[in-house]
Amino acid sequence: MIKMGSILQDSPRFPSRQLVSLDEYRPEILAEDVFRRILCWERKRAERSGRCFLLMLVNLESVLQANQRERTLSEILSALYRSTRETDIAGWYREGAILGVMFAEIHKTDRSALGNLICGKVTGALRARLDARQVHRIQLSFHFFPEDRDQANVGRLTDAELYPDLCERDEARKVAYFMKRSMDIVGSIVALILCCPLFVVIALAIKLTSKGSIVFKQERVGRYGLRFKLLKFRSMKCVNDRSIHQEYVRRFIAGEADSARVDHNQNVVYKIQDDARVTRVGKFLRKTSLDELPQFINVLKGEMSLVGPRPPIPYELEAYQIWHRRRVLEAKPGITGLWQVNGRSRITFNEMVRLDLQYAKTWSLWLDIKILLQTPRAVLFGEGAY
Repeated sequence: MIKMGSILQDSPRFPSRQLVSLDEYRPEILAEDVFRRILCWERKRAERSGRCFLLMLVNLESVLQANQRERTLSEILSALYRSTRETDIAGWYREGAILGVMFAEIHKTDRSALGNLICGKVTGALRARLDARQVHRIQLSFHFFPEDRDQANVGRLTDAELYPDLCERDEARKVAYFMKRSMDIVGSIVALILCCPLFVVIALAIKLTSKGSIVFKQERVGRYGLRFKLLKFRSMKCVNDRSIHQEYVRRFIAGEADSARVDHNQNVVYKIQDDARVTRVGKFLRKTSLDELPQFINVLKGEMSLVGPRPPIPYELEAYQIWHRRRVLEAKPGITGLWQVNGRSRITFNEMVRLDLQYAKTWSLWLDIKILLQTPRAVLFGEGAY
C-alpha cells in the first residue's frame, strides 16, 4: 500500500528485500517477490469475482542514473504517492528497473479514458518534481484485468505482464520443457510411422462411405489464445448445422442441468449422443478415438503436445468464465490428458477445467508418462467416448 514509511532499495548499501527508511516522506514500496505474489493473488480473486483492476508499470531503467539514483527515485515515489490512492498497492515489478502500481476495484468504464486519466495525473505529478528530460524518459504502460476479449480474439489471449508467475514457472522449467518437446517429436514420429497402415484403411473407409474430405481441419485455440488448425479424420457428414454443437457447448459450460444425459449403463454423460450428423464410420472412429490420429502432425509441428488440455473451439472460449481461461494459458494443448483418463465425457466442465489446472500445477515428465500409459486403456474400453 502506498503510504508514508520506508522503501526497498536494491544497492550495496540497501540490500534487496529489506525495508530501509530513507526519509519520513518516502512511501513504502514492496519488494519484487512480494509485489508479484500480491499481483497473482489479485488476479485470481478477480477471476472469481469478475471485478476489474489496473496494473500500471513505470519503467525507470533509462532515468535512474547511478550518481543520482537515490534522489531521483525519491522524487518519483513521492510523485506516485501524491497521484494515487491509499488503497492502491505499489512495488517493484522488476527490482531496480520497473515500478508497478495496482489500482484495485475499478469500475468497468471505458478503459482508454481511465488509462488516459491516470496517465495525465501521474505525469503531472512527475513534472512537478523532475525536469522535462527525465519525465520524457519515464515510460508508463497500463494493463487491465480481465483483458479485452475483443482484442484477444485476433491474437494472444493474455497480456503477459499480468502473468509474471507463468513466465517465472516457464523459465524454471525450461530444461524440463525441452525434454517434453523432445518426447513429443520422437513420440509423434514413431506414432505416425506405426499408424501408416491405419491411415490408409481409415481414409478408404471414409471416402467410400460418405462425400467430402478425408481429413477435417478445424480452428482451435492453443496456448495463450493463439489459433491453429487442428486435424482430425472426418467423422461427420460434409454439410451439417454447427449451431447444434454451439448451443450444446454454451449450456454445458454454463452448467445447465439438462446438458447431461444417461448412457445404457446409467452413467451420466456430458456429451451429445446419437448425433445424426455423425456418419456410420465416424461413430466407430469416435468410439475408438481413431479420428484423433492426424493430431500427431499437430504435435510434430509444435502446435500441440502429446499430453495436455484439449484445445477449445473459438466459440467455446467465448462462453468461458474468466477463471476457465486459465486452462489455455497454463499448458500447451494435448492429444490426451487427465480429463481423458479420468472419466472424459462423464465429468462436468468445471471438473474438467480443475483437472487441467491440476495438471499444469503438478506437471512433470513422469506425470506425462503415467498419463500416456493410462491412455491405451481408456481408448480400448472407450471410456466416455461418443
